[in-house]
Amino acid sequence: QVQLVESGGGLVQAGGSLRLSCAASGRTFSRSAMGWFRQAPGKEREFAALISLSGAITAYADSVKGRFTISRDNAKNTVYLQMNSLKPEDTGVYYCAVASDRGRTWRNVDEYDYWGQGTQVTVSS
Repeated sequence: QVQLVESGGGLVQAGGSLRLSCAASGRTFSRSAMGWFRQAPGKEREFAALISLSGAITAYADSVKGRFTISRDNAKNTVYLQMNSLKPEDTGVYYCAVASDRGRTWRNVDEYDYWGQGTQVTVSS
């Protein structure tokens, strides 16, 4: 089985930066695309960013494009999310996930097989 452990969340002022990490165990990480999702209080979990197995392909939600950067280090079984110019609306729990082989767009929750427990990000105004 795959285990994912997110870290790096915290409280930051608007305009600040955070770097999230997601450490994965298991061989699936080295064979799969990865994604970051987030969930604000009272809202559904939403796509934030994805990265292909090699790291050559990345994609972002419009709401984070130009501010967030996803990357991965396959030697360390870790995927990162660098978040700059944070806004109060970025507040939420951030989850990393392992993409399913059955996925097509990898922008939907049901296209991911394994999830971490999440890390809280709070951006104050």
